Parts: sequence; structure tokens; C-alpha cells
Amino acid sequence: MIVRPLWAGRTLALLGVVLVALSLRLPVAAMSPILDLVEHDVPLNAVVLAFIGAAPPLAFVVSGLAAPVIARSAGLERTLVAAVVAMAVGHLVRALAAEPVALTGGTVLALVGVGVGNVLLPPIVRRYFPDRVGLITSIYATLMSVSTAVPAGLAVPVADAAGWRVSLGMWTLVAAIAAVPWVLELVARRVPAPAPVAEPGEVPLGTGPVELGAVRLGDAQAAGTEAALEHRPPSRLGIRMLRSPTAWALGLVFGTSSITAYACFAWLPRLLVDQAGVDEASAGGLLALYAFMGFPAGLVVPVVAARFPRSTAPLVLLGAVLLTSGYLGLLLAPGWAPALWVVLAGLGPLLFPLALVLINLRSASPQSTVALSGFVQTVGYLLGAVGPFLVGVLHDASGGWTVPLVLLLSLVVVLFPAAAILARGRLVDSEL
Repeated sequence: MIVRPLWAGRTLALLGVVLVALSLRLPVAAMSPILDLVEHDVPLNAVVLAFIGAAPPLAFVVSGLAAPVIARSAGLERTLVAAVVAMAVGHLVRALAAEPVALTGGTVLALVGVGVGNVLLPPIVRRYFPDRVGLITSIYATLMSVSTAVPAGLAVPVADAAGWRVSLGMWTLVAAIAAVPWVLELVARRVPAPAPVAEPGEVPLGTGPVELGAVRLGDAQAAGTEAALEHRPPSRLGIRMLRSPTAWALGLVFGTSSITAYACFAWLPRLLVDQAGVDEASAGGLLALYAFMGFPAGLVVPVVAARFPRSTAPLVLLGAVLLTSGYLGLLLAPGWAPALWVVLAGLGPLLFPLALVLINLRSASPQSTVALSGFVQTVGYLLGAVGPFLVGVLHDASGGWTVPLVLLLSLVVVLFPAAAILARGRLVDSEL
């Protein structure tokens, strides 16, 4: 088994993955802390504010459907460059906006770029780092957490010192820089497709036997399966993902993580004030603590999942136990140890980096990786868009947080059959 040095012949790709990952959460996190300041210059009514709040997951759903089709015709690298450029232009447009339409349009453009980048990073990792899938996924999942925390912390101080337009516009440069390594990669015509290599204990990508039900296919037949999928139009391949139990299991894992994250970012501070009796400043600090819990999960989970394939189901079940513990604590004893419940609920979305690495580990061909990534993220973000809305509606209808918390607890149940399916270790290629 050959494991190449991390930088060998792929320095630009590694730098590109790092910079894109740092850009993928900026459009989401940079504006919400300074909306009050934006409203002083740009009139924002309730409809516009609601649309901006719902735009991220909806844009990601659209991108999940479109990205595989575009990447098939334009190529992964060119499509990724276009996505990063869309982010940069979106940042600039909303920084210069003088009225709501421009502000909303810039936001949507940036978010569509983010959504396409979300879908393409797993197959990019598979193409350039088949021998380091766990490590590179760990790096970029962690950096995505950084790109959520940094703009949220800098937005208000920069807006106070230089104005909200500077606070929004400064991220244009970050996104533009992220395109440079991929442009250089294309100019140099270095778009390698190295032979898939597995880490110790990792499911090989596109090599070796492929399991089809109870039958093991030999190398030649596996290669034929991969070749057939490689030439299948992406739209048909994406539709066929509907027939894959593994694809649905990954979609539910990703979707549960999305529902949890979006619901907590939208409602956790208010829930803590009402249920646990904390003040607003403390609630904001606890939300930051919740967000910080993504760092250890992003660092550890992809590496463990790649090195120990049999750890997949236990990791899914661990996420279920953590989410259940956090929600039960907030439901039954919210004032006893609110920080503990927030930590447990914040560790539960270890499901997010787990789903990202499994997109690579459960697909064999580049085309199936792109299609699986688009399918999983479409399902996941569609569920994520519904989550905060349902929590808000149930809170208003019931007048409290008991019913919303029971809803979140009930959604965890879907993780158990998902874990059972993923424990089989099948590739989506064999299921198609």
C-alpha cells in the first residue's frame, strides 16, 4: 500500500482545500451579528429578514441538486472556481447594497457559491487525497468551524470601527484568494487523478472487490461497475441514489445534524433564557460554547471513521446518545447544569464531519462521489431548513419549549436504522 507524502505533487490542491473551507461559512456568519446596523441604511422589513434567515439551507438544497450536473460538464476544479467567485461577488454586492433587493441578491449569490463548494469538497478530496481522506476531511471540517466563529466575533467590532459595509466587504478578499490555487492548478494543467489508495483499515476507493448484497465482485467486475457509473449522466446517477439505502442513511445522518445545528443557532439562546433562567449575555456565551463543540468533533471523527471502518455505527449511535442527553437535560433539569446540556448537545453534531468523510468512504467512482455528495447534502439541508421553522411554530403554538424539545428528541430515533444500514459497509455503487 502506497501512502504519498501530503504535499507531494498536490500542494496547490491542499492549499485550495484549506482556503475554500475557510470561506464556506463566511456568508452565513458575517451578516447576522450586524443586521441592526445594516437596517439603519437599508430598510429591511419582516419578509426580507425572514427570507435572509431561511436562505442558507434553501440555497444549499438548490446547490446540492445543481452542483453535480454543472461539475459533470465543466469539471470539478472549474466549478469550484466559479463557486468561490460567486461567493466573492456576493460579499461585494451586499457590502455595496443600497436597497433590499441588492442585499438579498448578493446574499443568495454568495450562499449558492457556498452550497456548490459544500458539495464539491468531498469529491475534490477523493480526487487529490485518496490516501488521506480522513486527515483532509478532518482539516477542512475543522476549518469550516473556524470560518463560522471568526466572522461572528469580528463582525461587530469591525462594523463599529469602520462601518457595516467594511465588515461585510472585507470577506470578498478571503473568497477571492481561495480561488487562486485552483486557477493556478488549471493553468498549469495539473489535474491529477491518482490511483485510489486506502489508509490502514479504510474502505478502498474504486479498487478491490465491491460488495453487491451477499455477492463479492472481483476486481474486473468492480472496475466494470465503476466504469459504467463513470459514464452515466449525473442527473440519472443522482436520481438512482433514491434507490440506495446507504445514500438515504447518510442523508438522515447529515439531516439530523443540520436540524440540530440550525434549530439551536436560531433558538438556543431564547430557550436558555426561558427554561434555564440565564441572562441574555450568558445565553450568548452558551451559544458560543455550543458552536465551539464542533472543533473536537471535526478534528477526531473523520480520522477515526477512515482508519476504523467498523467505528461508523458506534459513532452514529454516540451522536444519538449525546443529542438525547443534551435535550433531556434541557427538558427535565434545564437550570441544574445548562452548560453541561449545551456541551452534550453541541457534541452531538459530530454527525456532520462523519457524514462528510463517509461520502468518500461509501462511494467508489468520482461520479458517484459527486452524486452522493449532492444527494446527501440536498436531503440534509432540506431537513435543516424545516427544523428551525417547526421549532418556532411549535413554541408559539404550545407557549413553551417542552413540545419543541420532544420533537428534537423524536428526530434522533432515525439515527438508529441509519446506523444499522451504515454498519454493513456497502458502497453506493454496488447498490445502484
